[in-house]
Amino acid sequence: MPFIQTRLENHIGTITMNHPEHRNALSEVLIAEMIEAFEAMKEQKARVIVLRAHAGAKVWSSGHDVKELPTPGRDPLGYEDSLVRVLRTVQYLTMPVIAMIGGSVWGGACDLAFTCDILIGSPDAEFTMTPAKLGVPYNPSGLLRFMNVLGLNSAKEMFFTAQPVQAERAHLQGILNHLVPAASLETFTYELARNITCNSPLSIAAMKESFRLLANASPLTPNMFERIQGLRRKVYDSGDYREGIQSFLEKRPPVFNGE
Repeated sequence: MPFIQTRLENHIGTITMNHPEHRNALSEVLIAEMIEAFEAMKEQKARVIVLRAHAGAKVWSSGHDVKELPTPGRDPLGYEDSLVRVLRTVQYLTMPVIAMIGGSVWGGACDLAFTCDILIGSPDAEFTMTPAKLGVPYNPSGLLRFMNVLGLNSAKEMFFTAQPVQAERAHLQGILNHLVPAASLETFTYELARNITCNSPLSIAAMKESFRLLANASPLTPNMFERIQGLRRKVYDSGDYREGIQSFLEKRPPVFNGE
């Protein structure tokens, strides 16, 4: 697997994103390898998984590979989108996933990190939610996840401004469970992982699934869901969506006109 490296030792699995040339962008190939790695860890009875970037990475992950976003008229984050599939994989794993974060986290990679069960970061960690810069309408499951983690107003600010949330604020807001010096990040993360392996995997699996169900205990009505999908469809059919993708590919600031 060229973009993912794996290790399993003492019931602790490690999945390392290792595609520095593209800042660990969540391409279909990288995500396919990541899902395969998660499933392999499950088969091998890992009791906890650490998800991390390669050593020395300044960008943990640059998020969804923009070059792979669909053309206007198609939902960029539908149920079978590769990013959405890996998020479901993490949610439905029976063992906890710890995100060990050093460096920047952008766009859909924020969603991947937030989907993990525990986040541990160093002072250079920062989180930037970028869909508004690209004219992308984020999906309701992702918005709900950010609301659950941040609260409504902080989630709005993160999405509306597309500005980075620095590590200290991320810790205060509850994004990061722990903020530790960069030199201690790996040691701290694996010590926490070892603590998890000492406990009952059956008990943890039951509680993880219970947390998942309880976090989504307020269902959308059919009318609300259709309303949200209609709002999103208006965006991914728009000129703003075309402009957001094109400006990114051309490496220039977008010029949005709201149409």
